[in-house]
Amino acid sequence: MILIVDSGATKSDWIALDESGDQLFMTQTLGLSPEVLTRPVIEDRLANNFELSKNRERVTHLFFYGAGCGTDRMKKFLGEIFKEFFPNAKADVKEDTYAAIFATTKVGQQGIVCILGTGSNCSYYDGERLHQKVTSLGYIPMDDGSGNFFGRKLIRDYYFNKIPKDLAAKFASEYDLDADVIKENLYKQPNPNTYLATFARFIVENKDHPYCRGVIDKGFQQFVNNYIMQFELATKVPVSFVGSIAHYLRDELTAVVQRNDLVLGVIRQRPIEGLVEFHRANL
Repeated sequence: MILIVDSGATKSDWIALDESGDQLFMTQTLGLSPEVLTRPVIEDRLANNFELSKNRERVTHLFFYGAGCGTDRMKKFLGEIFKEFFPNAKADVKEDTYAAIFATTKVGQQGIVCILGTGSNCSYYDGERLHQKVTSLGYIPMDDGSGNFFGRKLIRDYYFNKIPKDLAAKFASEYDLDADVIKENLYKQPNPNTYLATFARFIVENKDHPYCRGVIDKGFQQFVNNYIMQFELATKVPVSFVGSIAHYLRDELTAVVQRNDLVLGVIRQRPIEGLVEFHRANL
């Protein structure tokens, strides 16, 4: 059995294939980002999934693409957990950017591939290898244009009284904005980045409001400036996107891409389907 996993900070999609490439099952767990989760939390999320627990000894190959897996230390950390949980499997752990690349760009084709979901990232693919200009320092100082970026912006603007009163009242009616609740989730609970990203739904649902339009436009422009324009070929090759923010704010993202004379490639909400196609072709 082959397991293919696309793991973001919020959730992880798992698809199992047999040796012929036929799908055996599809399941989902919460995100397994090693940068923000402890070993016991990750182990619990695996063990609490019925399909994974039932089939753990049948897995022979695990292809895991995950947020927070960009360093050797994090790959080793997750690899050791997988080795124990899937005792008969050979685990290949890569950062989630590879999932985005394999889901949007053909082997041998050049392109810039961006992730805009709970977090954000950007890489150049030369047809064989991945190249990055920016080393991520995590969700606090980086992740421009992501769900947690917009969530952080909303909370800050609300507390600094920068959101128009009509929208601020609506925001307060839909979320618990008590300072103690926010600080509890940010500093004492796991996955603070995912917590921040939950507020991004408000941006999406109210994207036609002038305030939200401005926040979205500035956030995407900041992502273009800080990430995409780092590459010399930025305006010469297709720029593709994966992730929920890219999907739900497709029109706004497209406008920023075109304004910067970039060539828009593919926009996918979830790269898992493209990943399965890629691995089926390489069985």
